[in-house]
This record gives sequence, structure tokens and C-alpha cells, in this order.
Amino acid sequence: MPETRYGATRLPARPRNDACLVRRCSRGAFVHTLVCTLALGALPLSVPLAEAQTPVATRAAEAPFIAENQAAMDRMMADMEIAPSGDVDADFVAMMVPHHEGAIAMAVAVLRHGRNPRIRRIAQEIIVEQQQEIAAMRLALGQPLPPAFPAPTQATAAPAVSSSVPSPTAAPKL
Repeated sequence: MPETRYGATRLPARPRNDACLVRRCSRGAFVHTLVCTLALGALPLSVPLAEAQTPVATRAAEAPFIAENQAAMDRMMADMEIAPSGDVDADFVAMMVPHHEGAIAMAVAVLRHGRNPRIRRIAQEIIVEQQQEIAAMRLALGQPLPPAFPAPTQATAAPAVSSSVPSPTAAPKL
């Protein structure tokens, strides 16, 4: 008799009203539900434990970065919410530009607060690449380009626009 797979259990192919199948599926569903419930129940414990393992001085020193990063994320998420225009290409660019601007703002936050030279270099590359992609998308739709600024790797970078979240079209203030 051919075999049929139901989840991870191999069963002989039989009619769906087979009592054995019902018992096996019920047992599997129960175990799956139990595992998920236990995992979700433990989830709230993971954050306080992680915070408990981080020294208070480290959390305080990281607070400006966390605030900047969260502001960038909040702005990005809000700016990505658009009403469909009926033009898929324009809608794509309308959502991707804020997405890229959010990546730029987060990279700027790392440049302001991070110390790891490799991560700082990656952040610089992200800024340049995301600005290039924004320009390419706007050009593809015939939209005007954002103003040009020096790359963040150059010492003569222009000052950023004063706001809590840097404008991604402005050069990062380091």
C-alpha cells in the first residue's frame, strides 16, 4: 500500500476518516501546540534576562544610539506607508526610497556612536550604496535627484540638516 506523509508522520494511505489517523494527527497537533505555547511563554523572559546581563553603564552609554536608531526605524516605517497610486513602479520607488533613507539614517547612527572600524566602514559603504540606489530609482522614473554631498568617508562632509533624525539626502554629521 502506498504511504502518505502527514506532517512528520508516515502513514499508510487510508481514507481520511480512519481513527488511527485522527489519533496521530491529534497527538501531533497537541505536541506542536504545547511546544509553541511553551516557547511563546518563555519569550517575555528573554528580554529582561538579556538586559540583566548587560551592565547598566553599557546600557546608558548605548542609549543615544538606541534612540537615534529607533527614531530612524519609526520614520522609515511611517514613510513607507503609502496609498497605492495604480502605478506599480512609482509605488515601489515610493516605498523603497524611505526604506533606503532609513538604512542611511541607521548607518549614520553607527558612525556617530560605533567604535568597530569594520562596522564603521560597512556603514560608510551602506550610505554611499543606498544613496546611489535612491538616485537610480528616481532617474528610472524621471524624478529629480536629491542634492549631491560628499561621501561620509571624505573629511570635508557637509553639515547635516539639524533634526533629531538626519535627512538621508544630507551628508552625515559625524
